[in-house]
Amino acid sequence: MAQFGGQGQQGQPILILPEGTNRLLGRDAQRMNIMAGKVLAETIRTTLGPKGMDKMLVDSLGDIVVTNDGVTILREMDIEHPAAKMLVEVAKTQEDEVGDGTTTAVIIAGELLKKAEDLLEQDVHPTIISMGYRRAAAKALEILNDITLERNDRETLLEVAMTAMTGKGTEKARKPLAELIVTAVKQVEEDGEVDKDHINIHRIQGATVEDSQIVKGVVIDKSRIDQSMPKKVQDAKIALLKYPVEVKDLETDAKIKLTDPNQMQAFIEQEEAMVRDMVEKILATGANIIFCQKGIDDLAQHYLAREGVFAVKRVRKSDMERLERATGANLATNIEDLSAEDLGTAGMVYEKKVFDEVLIFVEESPDPKAVSIILRGSTKHVAEEVERAVEDAIGVVAATLEDRKVVAGGGAPEMAIAKGLKDYADTISGREQLAVSAFAQALEIVPKTLAENAGMDSIDVLVDIRAAQEKSPYMGLDIFQGKVANMKHATVIEPHRVKKQAIQSAAEAAEMILRIDDMIASTSAREPDMEGMEGMPPGMGGMGGMPPMM
Repeated sequence: MAQFGGQGQQGQPILILPEGTNRLLGRDAQRMNIMAGKVLAETIRTTLGPKGMDKMLVDSLGDIVVTNDGVTILREMDIEHPAAKMLVEVAKTQEDEVGDGTTTAVIIAGELLKKAEDLLEQDVHPTIISMGYRRAAAKALEILNDITLERNDRETLLEVAMTAMTGKGTEKARKPLAELIVTAVKQVEEDGEVDKDHINIHRIQGATVEDSQIVKGVVIDKSRIDQSMPKKVQDAKIALLKYPVEVKDLETDAKIKLTDPNQMQAFIEQEEAMVRDMVEKILATGANIIFCQKGIDDLAQHYLAREGVFAVKRVRKSDMERLERATGANLATNIEDLSAEDLGTAGMVYEKKVFDEVLIFVEESPDPKAVSIILRGSTKHVAEEVERAVEDAIGVVAATLEDRKVVAGGGAPEMAIAKGLKDYADTISGREQLAVSAFAQALEIVPKTLAENAGMDSIDVLVDIRAAQEKSPYMGLDIFQGKVANMKHATVIEPHRVKKQAIQSAAEAAEMILRIDDMIASTSAREPDMEGMEGMPPGMGGMGGMPPMM
């Protein structure tokens, strides 16, 4: 039974926590949290870089995910240690903000915790370390701005996309995919901003990655509602309907008593007349394509097919929004209000079977602000990994287009920032200097990991990059050449936002974890093994633990 708060009048302990509550205090709590962060960072470290390895994740149902995408790995792992969950949040934030750099953010956070542990052993107070890390992070972003290049031309966007896809399942086809991605992002860009939701990705297995294609318009995984409808329509006039083309059921529980069979026939005829009236109102606008978010009555389908109209029902809301942006149509909330001005246009709308999926293509609109990318892969797992890589690349291209800022890759910015922070640390008095120096050393984990994953000697690489950095801040590790090179000339380019977000979120997460000196865990739901946290078993130990992947 947990207890704190002193003794009562009769010498009885005052109990304010429920029975079975576990508690870790002071250095024990910090050590456990740091250990959790380090274990998590070590888990995904081997996936970093062009020569990073993949992880196979198997869930309780036997479904398999094979990937080296940091945030996907962390999402699929059943992580329950609270401190480790905080680092997973770092990866998710990085993914939402930029779309790439998730592994980098987590391994920097893990290394910051590791360096902090060394300082704690030297009796440096956690608050001092946190303050030092905060100052170091602010200075790091200043240095990052100094080595940033202002570019967002098409060539730069292609380089950024190819860098993001290097080392993933898309690497052999990264050049044609980069062309697709840059074309798609530039097509949906409006006023210098890019909404990634307007790029729809359809993953279809079969064929190879090189067979992927871009559709300047919308692709919907539906088929026309009646096979007698035309399969292809040119000069399409498109109506988008939010409500169903059918007679609504009465919303009251009133009963109607029929005394004559003719009355039943009159009811049926009236319903048919209402449906026919709805169809005629749609046709009167000149529409020859209908996309409906809800259902379409069987009788309405018959009338529409007879008039040669191409109709699709139960279209997803997200697809309706893309159709609005691609065709210029207005979503009609009421058939009564539908007019010719609400119709969108497309040069061609057709249904086509790709591998084993039936798709509808809406193409050749004047200036579509929504596009679709059809990704191919020889197997389901290959296609899934290609999709993850393409989503990352779309994120970095969008960030570069919006910010107009890029930095060199290959560990060059981390080494340049580390060099600047070491000089900055010399200007600080007191123990915060140690924390700033530790922050600088922690950033070197990125080039060090790149070298290790490529089978190179990490110590030699770090020494060589440090020497080369004296001449240029763009010197980093060229993995494929196996030597230090100017990353700007090697066209290894990353968005400024990726590095900025990774450093910021890693520093803030490390800071928050370091300031925790008391962990109180309720065990009402299930019994966590707080003692098991002492040794941090492979399942991430304590507070639920992460089950083994078997």
